[in-house]
Amino acid sequence: MTGRLFCDVGLAERIERAEAGLIEASARATHRRLGDGRGFVIPVSGGLASFADDDSPYNKVVGLGFGGVPAEGELDEIERAYARVGAPVQVELAHLGDREIGILLSRRGYQLESFENVLGLVIEQRYDVTPPEGITIRVSGDDELDQWLDVMADAVAAPDTQGVPWREEFPRETYIDAERDAAAADITRYVAVRHGEIAGGAGLRTVAGIAQFAGAATLPAHRRHGIQSAFLTTRLAGAAAAGCDVGVITTQPASKSQQNAQRSGFDLLYTRAVLVKHP
Repeated sequence: MTGRLFCDVGLAERIERAEAGLIEASARATHRRLGDGRGFVIPVSGGLASFADDDSPYNKVVGLGFGGVPAEGELDEIERAYARVGAPVQVELAHLGDREIGILLSRRGYQLESFENVLGLVIEQRYDVTPPEGITIRVSGDDELDQWLDVMADAVAAPDTQGVPWREEFPRETYIDAERDAAAADITRYVAVRHGEIAGGAGLRTVAGIAQFAGAATLPAHRRHGIQSAFLTTRLAGAAAAGCDVGVITTQPASKSQQNAQRSGFDLLYTRAVLVKHP
């Protein structure tokens, strides 16, 4: 059993920096794929404002709160950039960050629309990665990326209906494009094979001692056979081998995903408020 993880401002800043790096790398991959010149990444007060493509999950402002309060002129520039592409400005703001930023955004017309929770746990040195009988967990290479994407899209099509629903839902094609672009962000992909069939997929990104659990999904026909637990322990072992000391996962409040994460030893670290200004 891992030790309980207490999150101070310093740890929150590390996690938010890792999140900003993931969003930037994924958005830049989208820019390269499309080549239409519409996308942008704008640094701002230790974080960044990103636009990848219409309706992309990488269209957001992340990492604020730990590098000073943005100047009015910086926010003007960001809002104009999003307005040019017809997109709202969505800020994901950690509640452990500088409180003045939330006040500033409220004064500028941003509205609170939702929350998301960041959970974490201490990475141990060793893990038992023996999967349940009949199941194999392995790294998935580029040669089966398309198959991995299809499995993930099929698996997430059956949504988690417990707790607060996701604010955003994406069409299958948008989801697949986003996951394909995230592959350029140094995410290690895993598949679960059960009785000779690929039954699910998962991702892990490690950076600066932070292990980001980049989603895990199992096809409905293969659920309740221990695949999610096997994905978790395998990725924890991968995080330990990469020298990480903290693992993190993002969930919706009161969701089944949060419940499962807490049962697996994750602690609730902090909450992000989602503040939106529409064009």
